[in-house]
Amino acid sequence: ANLVRLISKVYLETPPGEPVHLTSAMLEGRSDGLICLTGGPRGPIGSALKADRRDLAEQRLLFLKGLFGDRLYVELERVAGYDRMVEKSTVDLAYTHDLPLVATNEAFFSKREDYEAHDALIAIAEGSVVAADNRRRLSPDNFLRSQAEMARLFSDLPEAIDNTVEIAMRCSYYPKNRSPILPRFTGADAADKDAAEKAEAAELARQAREGLEARLAAHGPTPGYTVEQYRERLEFELGIIEKMKFPGYFLIVADFIKWAKSQGIPVGPGRGSGAGSLVAYSTTITDIDPLRFSLLFERFLNPDRVSMPDFDIDFCQDRREEVIRYVQQKYGRDQVGQIITFGTLQARAVLRDVGRVLQMPYGQVDKLSKMVPQNPANPVKLADAIANEPRFAEEAEKEPIVQTLLDTAQKLEGLYRHASTHAAGIVIGDRPLSELVPMYRDPRSDMPVTQFNMKYVEQAGLVKFDFLGLKTLTVLETAVKLIRRRGVDIDLARIPLDDKETYSMLSRGEVVGVFQVESAGMRKALIGMRPDCIEDIIALVALYRPGPMENIPTYNARKHGEEEMASIHPKIDHLVKETQGVIVYQEQVMQIAQELSGYSLGEADLLRRAMGKKIRAEMDKQRERFVSGAVERGVSKPQADFIFDLLAKFADYGFNKSHAAAYAVVSYQTAYLKAHYPVEFLAASMTLDMSNTDKLADFRQDAMRLGIEVVAPSVMTSFRPFEVGENKIFYSLAALKGVGDAAVEHIVAVRGEKPFKN
Repeated sequence: ANLVRLISKVYLETPPGEPVHLTSAMLEGRSDGLICLTGGPRGPIGSALKADRRDLAEQRLLFLKGLFGDRLYVELERVAGYDRMVEKSTVDLAYTHDLPLVATNEAFFSKREDYEAHDALIAIAEGSVVAADNRRRLSPDNFLRSQAEMARLFSDLPEAIDNTVEIAMRCSYYPKNRSPILPRFTGADAADKDAAEKAEAAELARQAREGLEARLAAHGPTPGYTVEQYRERLEFELGIIEKMKFPGYFLIVADFIKWAKSQGIPVGPGRGSGAGSLVAYSTTITDIDPLRFSLLFERFLNPDRVSMPDFDIDFCQDRREEVIRYVQQKYGRDQVGQIITFGTLQARAVLRDVGRVLQMPYGQVDKLSKMVPQNPANPVKLADAIANEPRFAEEAEKEPIVQTLLDTAQKLEGLYRHASTHAAGIVIGDRPLSELVPMYRDPRSDMPVTQFNMKYVEQAGLVKFDFLGLKTLTVLETAVKLIRRRGVDIDLARIPLDDKETYSMLSRGEVVGVFQVESAGMRKALIGMRPDCIEDIIALVALYRPGPMENIPTYNARKHGEEEMASIHPKIDHLVKETQGVIVYQEQVMQIAQELSGYSLGEADLLRRAMGKKIRAEMDKQRERFVSGAVERGVSKPQADFIFDLLAKFADYGFNKSHAAAYAVVSYQTAYLKAHYPVEFLAASMTLDMSNTDKLADFRQDAMRLGIEVVAPSVMTSFRPFEVGENKIFYSLAALKGVGDAAVEHIVAVRGEKPFKN
């Protein structure tokens, strides 16, 4: 715990601009459980002796001895050019004060021959070049020496080698995974765990029951379901949530979403599997009725597999930070933090970085880097690129510096280049985060950041909350405000999902600005599908991906009666009727296993996961369970085997229906506004994309196609955003190249005082 606290203090309390360092004051009271080494020639003892200040060296040594006692070791390091006189004085001090010696070798690279590559890495980190005189350099001796090499190097001081083993024996810390740690949401005594958990479960049940009644009063049950079925589903979910001890998590998420909505901050209707929860719908975490769209709670929270629920929340991009500030204020600034991420040196980037520090011509390096295929989803390794592209060898043969570049770049590829923060992840603790994980300060943010990445913060017990910024929500909010000016108040949650004009526009492929379906491929798919219900949009969101998209022609042909829907089995055909007999969603795999083989939905989720991972032993076990269950229910074994193989194939790329439904609703909302209020919708879209000249050109062309006049920018009529008039869009002043916000604000302010003549 003290090591974590000290590391956190170093990063959080070192003043900006100063090198990160540990002060003697920070050490006081925080040395228990720690072993201290004095730091070698560059440490506080060695540096004082090098300055011929034995008195200061002794003073510092005694201070450390007072703090650490028999956990203090005097460190010796022998790299090329080390000062033997300083070492002799260090040994004398250790013997004088009866302190043990320890031999170290500060290793920065694994092998001696990696020195040049590491030297290039230092130059990259410092923004310098390899040939520069006035920069940090190490010694070729700073590699990881073997036990035999260290023993030879310190043969005159064998106790210094023996003490390395002693230190290793004394270090006995074994990290353990912690259970999830969350602040207590209710006022119940946090020290009484059972009472606190019961209080949270009761509060969640109260909010969910009241919320469900409010939802039903406003919208009624979806056709085919009764109010009682809604209530039964709610109680089922509440029972699982309480059993898995997650009421506090739901309450925390519901609280900051309710706050955001109360402040007029647009929140997405849902994202990911969380949209399958009726408790989430009832507590306004989501705005998707899971019964209306046949969404499964077990896809989100499986009672047969204990893992944290994970709500991904979309907020208006411009106001996401306000929600994070609210969470900081509610739980304490030291209990809320961002999560670190590390950027690595990938093939193209490492060639450019190494080429720069080797001072190679930019054009030459640019040409070489572009020989590496560009594939962001699955980056190509440099070694593979070199093996598959003969021009690399040709260039290296012409100029030896190119071979140096390639050799160095391959050694550095994959190393961390910089630290950054997770785009959306926030952790909230029940105590200062520095008591749980080491913390760090990102110079670009005033919020502390965990030094553990996402994988390790979860193992440390911290729970991630995703606060995502979605530009489309900002477009929708801006458009609704513009529409309100003409006296029309639109509630996006209540617009009809069966609007013919909207589906007609989508079927024509007129989708510039429409969320999720703007691409040329999507436009083509929409024209072929001719959607006439929200289920078609949900299916398209799920199908339009590599693999599943080969089923789009089949879906379309069956939808329009050009092909008969093939039966998989009479017992389960109704489960795929909505998707024209094509298995599209992961939830369909789960429902088929439930109906055909008697799986619970929790077990069916485990089946889905096993099929996705393709682990042979687990697949064999699941096949036996699936087939035997189906045979018991009257299905022949060959049929059961066939259906299992069919499900396994689709499980490779089956999509989460909860996510598809939530995003299809957002897509439909944008399409509805465009179909009915194109002036306001396009103006809002242009405002949000005003820095993207290509997008602005698309929007302008679309406006002209619709007969909307786009009025040229003018100091007389334009503002910072794109404004609207009667079938007109007034071009933004801020969208002009070189015109900043301050200039626009000044023009508008002056114009307000005294209008311009021309």
